[in-house]
Parts: sequence; structure tokens; C-alpha cells
Amino acid sequence: MSKLRKFLDRIKPAFQPGGKLSALQSVFDGFETFLYTPRTTSPASYTTHVHDSVDSKRAMTIVIIALLPCFFFGMYNTGYQHWLAAGATEFPFFSLMLYGFLAIIPKVIVTYVVGLGIEFISAQIRHEEIQEGFLVTGIILPMVCPVDVPLWMLAVATAFAVIFAKEVFGGTGYNIVNVALTARAFLFFSYPAYMSGDKVFVATSQAFGYGPAVADGFTCATPLGQIATAGGETAITGIDGSTISTWDAFVGLIPGSFGETSVICILIGAAILLATRIASWRIMLSAVAGALLMGWIANSAATPTYPASFLSPIDQLFLGGFAFAVVFMATDPVTAARTNTGKWVYGFLIGVIAVCIRTYNNGYPEGAMLAVLLMNVFAPLIDYCVVSANKRRRRARLTSKA
Repeated sequence: MSKLRKFLDRIKPAFQPGGKLSALQSVFDGFETFLYTPRTTSPASYTTHVHDSVDSKRAMTIVIIALLPCFFFGMYNTGYQHWLAAGATEFPFFSLMLYGFLAIIPKVIVTYVVGLGIEFISAQIRHEEIQEGFLVTGIILPMVCPVDVPLWMLAVATAFAVIFAKEVFGGTGYNIVNVALTARAFLFFSYPAYMSGDKVFVATSQAFGYGPAVADGFTCATPLGQIATAGGETAITGIDGSTISTWDAFVGLIPGSFGETSVICILIGAAILLATRIASWRIMLSAVAGALLMGWIANSAATPTYPASFLSPIDQLFLGGFAFAVVFMATDPVTAARTNTGKWVYGFLIGVIAVCIRTYNNGYPEGAMLAVLLMNVFAPLIDYCVVSANKRRRRARLTSKA
């Protein structure tokens, strides 16, 4: 690494003001600060700043590490579901992993090329440093989409989200809604046939010619999709016709978006985020509490009109993208509530609204995405109310003492 450091130091003057490549200064700074912790800090006389070695790029790196268990499991599950769809009786581990890798890596490349390309251009136009927020968004977006979503759709959604949910507000740290969820919402409302239904959540084509062939016309709905169209209480089945239990949903070997199915892997990621204090435990805990309460209320008044009401509160947590959204999206420090009390309210309402949507709207069996986006919009209002209440209490104490 010392050779790389010396190489960067040698070419750096060319990218500084007055150098031959000064127009690309933002690009160089982006690569340099990605590889090494920046050497520059605010002056020590600025006592309002905390000086340490952890910057936002390192925080984003920790989030990516926390996502890796879900990502690797998604590779395996994508291969596993494909093998099941092909009627296989043997499931070689490395073959499944290779298929999953070949299926997802083009989508990761597309999101990073499009998203980072827009951010590089924006930084050059503004003469600012390249921000690091898309390092996480670029890997989350393919993980929350069906594995068979076309690449061009993913590119369009990425461009839309980065431009209209981020750059127009000023870039990283200024966006008011989660960028990855904005892209997913764009896909859902613009191309619903590719984001829902009974044929998009299992990879049915070979990946670069690799993997067994699947019969034309193969379909398989996700567990929540099966429930939404059941017309009453029903057993959830997998591709092979076997019943999907609560344990199966917890492990994650079920149809669904690439990285959202395994609660075990999501919990591992949550432990990493909480241990490093990157994410708020208040938001996670309150969201789970809200979902459990709303799930219990819905289950207590279960009716065939709303088949999802027959789900137990625990199943509400394990099925769909709820767990992934709570751990990796609701806790986004930019778009979430920032006061401690506000975090409790923010997370609780996400849990309640997510279960309400998926239970009482049969046309949209997954509610986590809309719940988080809705509460992103209301997070500043929640914080405003909390701060205002604190001011009133403090003013009242001062008045009583006077």
C-alpha cells in the first residue's frame, strides 16, 4: 500500500488548481479519500468539531460490511430457487453461489456506474468533493429488487432517484427521502409488472448460459403475494409445493427480493451496525414494537376480506422486506428522525404503517417501502414537535423558578 500512496502523492499535483488535470480534481479526491482516510481536518481551534479517524466514507464501509451476509445469502438463495424451479433434486453449493453471483453482479455494476457517474458529474459541475453516500445505495438497490428486473429499468430508476431524490437537494446529507427506496418506488409505480405478481421473484433464465433450464411460463408468487390473492386463511407454499413455515421465513430460503429474505443475515447486519453505533437501536426496537402491535390488532380481527390479517405478528416481521427495511433503511441517519424521542415515534409509526398497508391493501402486499418513505417525509416534523415540546417544558421550569 505504501507504493500506492507514493504513486498518488506523485500524481496529485496534476489534479490541483493550476495542474494539467485540475478539471478532474473532484474525481481524484473521490478515489483518494475512498482508499485512504483524508489527512485534512478542521482546525483544532474549532472546538465544536470532534476530531477522530472515522469519516462518513468509513461509516458507509461499515454499512456495506453489514450488508454482506444478506448479499452472500441472496446469491445462494437465488441459485437455490432457480434450481428448484428447474426441478432439480441436488443443490451443489458452489454452483448455486456462482449462479447467484452471475445473476446479481450485472445489476450491481449498472447501479454503481449510473449512480456514481451522475455523482461525479455533479461534483465536477459544482466544484465540490465527491460524496460517499452512493457507496451504500449502489449495493442496496439491487438487493431490494426482484432478481429478474431488466438492467435498463434499473439504470433509469437509479438515475431518477440520484437526480431527483438527492442531487436536486444538494447531494449526500441533504436528501429528504431514502434514495434506494425512491428508486424502488419508481420501479414499482412505473413498471409494476416487473416488480410484483407471480413471475418476477425467481430467476427463470440462465445466467450467462450457466444454470439449468427452467420451463417457459414458470410462475411462483412470494409468500405475501400468495396471501394477498388467497381470499382467506391459506398455507404458504414454496416452489416445490412444500409449506413455508415461520422457521423457513426466518432462515430465508423462500422467493423474494434478492437480499431481503433471510432474517438471520439481517440480524447479523443489525448487530454490526449497533456494535459500531452506526444505526439507532431506538428506531429498530420501536419499529418492531409497532409491527407487533399492529399485527396483533389485525390478527385479533382477522377477516377473509383481508387475508394478510390471518398472519401472526411474528410472521409479519419475518415475511417480505420489513426486517431489511427497518435495519438498513429506516435507520438512515440522513432521512430518519434525529432526536431520541423522535426516533421512538418515527420507528413505531413505520412498524404500524407497514403492517397496515400490507394487511388492508390487497393490491399491495408489501408495505415496508411506502412506510419508510412516508415517515422520511414526516421525520423533520416529528423532530420539530419534540424540540418544541422540550422548549415549552424548559420555559415552564424557568417561569416557575422565577
